[in-house]
Amino acid sequence: MDFEEELAVKAAWHYFLEKKTQQQISELFGISRMRVIKLLNRAEQTGIIKFTIREDNVRRMKLEKQLIEAYGLTDSFVIPTPEGAPVAEINDAIAEAAAMYLGSRIKNGEFINVGYGDTTGKILNNLAKNVENPISCISLTGGVSIYLPNARSNVFNARLFLIPAPLLVSSKEMVDAIIEEPPVKEILRMVSLASFTIIGVGGMNDEATILKSGIFSKNDFLYLKMQGAVGDVLCHFFDARGNMLLTPLEERLVSTPPEVLKSLSNVTGVAAGKDKREAIKGALALGYMDILITNEDTARWLIEHC
Repeated sequence: MDFEEELAVKAAWHYFLEKKTQQQISELFGISRMRVIKLLNRAEQTGIIKFTIREDNVRRMKLEKQLIEAYGLTDSFVIPTPEGAPVAEINDAIAEAAAMYLGSRIKNGEFINVGYGDTTGKILNNLAKNVENPISCISLTGGVSIYLPNARSNVFNARLFLIPAPLLVSSKEMVDAIIEEPPVKEILRMVSLASFTIIGVGGMNDEATILKSGIFSKNDFLYLKMQGAVGDVLCHFFDARGNMLLTPLEERLVSTPPEVLKSLSNVTGVAAGKDKREAIKGALALGYMDILITNEDTARWLIEHC
C-alpha cells in the first residue's frame, strides 16, 4: 500500500465512520481540504470503501423503475407489504406513504386536487395533520362528507374548497344546473391551478366506498359489471382495457370529467391490494396517471401482467 492509498484509507475512516468533516480531517492531517476531497474520491474509486443499500430497499427501487418504464409514468413509490396484512392495514399504510410523498413535494401556497374515496380521504387527513403550513385542497367530485376531517383528528391544517353538491343526482338536467351555479363554477375553475392531483382507484367488490356509502346500489354495481367494469376513477367506470363506460349513471355524476383529469399535471394514483389489481391496471391503461403509489405485491403483479 503506497502512502497516498494509506492516507485515503485514513481519510475515509475519519469521514465515514468517525463522522469528521473534511475541514477537520484537513487540519488533522495537515493537508488542504481539496486534497482531502481527492483522497475520499480515490477511496471510493479504488474500492477502499463500498456503499451498499439494504436488499429490500433495492428490490422496491427496482419495482419502481419497472413500473415507470412499463406504464409510462413519471414516478412511482412502492411501500413494503407486511406478510398477511389485512386490506385495511395496507390501505392505511399507502395513505400514510402518499401523505409523506406529497408533503415533501407540495410547496407553501400550492393547491392540490383530491378525488373521491376512502383512501384519498385518509391521505387528506394525514397531510392536514402533518404539514407545517395549511394546505389548500380542491374536491374533484360532489359528495362533501368524504372530504371532511376525521372526527378523531385534533389538528386539521387544511383549507377545503368543496363542490357543494351530492356525487350522484337524479338526472343529467340536475347535473347541468349544479355546475352552472357560481360557487361550483368557481371551484371547477380552481382545479386547473393545482400542482398535484390525488386520485384513488375503486374496485368492483362489496368493500367499494361508493357502494358502502349507499351512493350506488348493488343493482347499479351488477349493471356496471355486466357492462365490463373493472373499476372507477372519480366514479367514472372503465373496463380492463382502459375504455370508459358510457352508461346512464355516468351522466348523473357531479364529478370532474375524464378529459379534464387527463389535462392535469402530477396526477397521483394511490391504490393497492389483490381486490384492486385489475382496476389499477385498467386505470393505468387510461393514461391519466403520472405517478403511482402502491405496495410491493401489487407492483409486482402489475409488472408481470403488463
